[in-house]
Amino acid sequence: MSEIQLLGLKDFKNKNVDEQFYTNTIPKHLQNNHSRIEKAHKHNFYAVFLFTKGFGTHEIDFNKYEVKPGSVFFLYPGQTHSWELSDDIDGYLFFHSEEFYEINYVRNSIKDYPFFESNTTEKCVHLNLEQKEFIEKIFVSIYQESLQNQWKKKQLILSYLTQLYIHLNRYIETHSAINFTELRHYQSLFAKFEKLVDQYFSTIKSATQYADLLSITQKHLNRIVKSISGKTTTDIITDRVILEAKRQLLYTNNSLNEIATDLGFDDYTYFSKNFKKRVAMKPSDFRKLYKEEE
Repeated sequence: MSEIQLLGLKDFKNKNVDEQFYTNTIPKHLQNNHSRIEKAHKHNFYAVFLFTKGFGTHEIDFNKYEVKPGSVFFLYPGQTHSWELSDDIDGYLFFHSEEFYEINYVRNSIKDYPFFESNTTEKCVHLNLEQKEFIEKIFVSIYQESLQNQWKKKQLILSYLTQLYIHLNRYIETHSAINFTELRHYQSLFAKFEKLVDQYFSTIKSATQYADLLSITQKHLNRIVKSISGKTTTDIITDRVILEAKRQLLYTNNSLNEIATDLGFDDYTYFSKNFKKRVAMKPSDFRKLYKEEE
């Protein structure tokens, strides 16, 4: 079976802060790690990219985004991504583990930031010129500090990361239809729900069962999910199943029946019917289409 490559921080040349953090310019990163990242892959860490020059496309979990100056992308562990970039591409990136960020803060969590908290939030924001220039300065500060060996280097980088995350979240909330301030009290439960779905999507597909696991009523769970994502509880569960189906169809050599069974379907026909309803094509056609594009 050929599965999609999972990269860890140890896979990158890392002399920045410690084994839980990595930063670089995008051109240097592409040059140094070409063989690892030329094909679709996923990470076991958090990743943020700022593009300052050039154009292209960036595909994250089968959603395609435009790459242009001012584009910022957020990836959390387990997401699959690939890109096609112009030769003049430029910008900055950094990767870090959850522990790198959270072990130094008592009250801060990486999942305080919606772009990392949920499968349903957008993984790209396009900054205007003023925002781009401001955010780029923080990226440059992170990169330059990583090249130094001065007192409290790690602490200073962490402070830059927090500034960056706060400002980016403010930009996103300003243009979002969702009132995040009013929904803060729902976010914790929604994050727990998504974590449970990630853990049990192949065996539990009932909204009632997830509500039971959270010790709340299904009605309350539906209210939380609708408020945060605009979707139903069943939509979130089904979307996660379909995402995994896409990953296996594209990145493994498993048969269609094996994939259906692995995702908790006793009947391939029923799996195919559900997949087609969401994707507008049969699993076999989806696999064929992506293989041809590759």
